[in-house]
Amino acid sequence: MSEFGLLAAPIDMSKGFVDFFDTIGLTGEGLVTKGIAAVIAVIAVRMLLQLPQDAKAALRKGGMAIGTLFVAVILALYGDTLFSTVTDAEKPTASSSQNN
Repeated sequence: MSEFGLLAAPIDMSKGFVDFFDTIGLTGEGLVTKGIAAVIAVIAVRMLLQLPQDAKAALRKGGMAIGTLFVAVILALYGDTLFSTVTDAEKPTASSSQNN
């Protein structure tokens, strides 16, 4: 008989989604960012598939579709970093608003 090796260590998932997101390396915000990027990518691919027969209009709409796809890729790669700069901003204090 062959011996089976241990493929993965057991993980305690008693906290639910918090533990799940920790195991895949995403926070809730990161998962939402990836979902938004996926929706934008689907819209861009749909735009590419519905190009008109007219060459001038197809070039214009194709360029917009490629640009939309580029935005989706950038959002998927760097969206968590971009949004963390907005959400982790320091709140102004009363003393700093009086100085201005």
